[in-house]
Amino acid sequence: MEISSTSAGTSPLRIVRRLGDSPRLRGSASGANCPDIFELSNGDFAVIGTDATAALDPHLPPDAARADHERIVVITRNTLIRAKGDIHDA
Repeated sequence: MEISSTSAGTSPLRIVRRLGDSPRLRGSASGANCPDIFELSNGDFAVIGTDATAALDPHLPPDAARADHERIVVITRNTLIRAKGDIHDA
């Protein structure tokens, strides 16, 4: 899958790999419409989760902020825990 990069002059971003188990392996009967974490070709991460911006934005700590184009996304604890073994320091 390719998406356009937000950085000028760079090649399109690609999903390189899933971090953690697939939704089906985490217990989703259909394997669809579940939280997921992906590593991108530029080293960043993409997250599929529930948009909770409206509910959580007013509760951000004073030293946290988000741009208008950013969203607060919620993923399950299980999704993140099962992905942590795939996240490396380098």
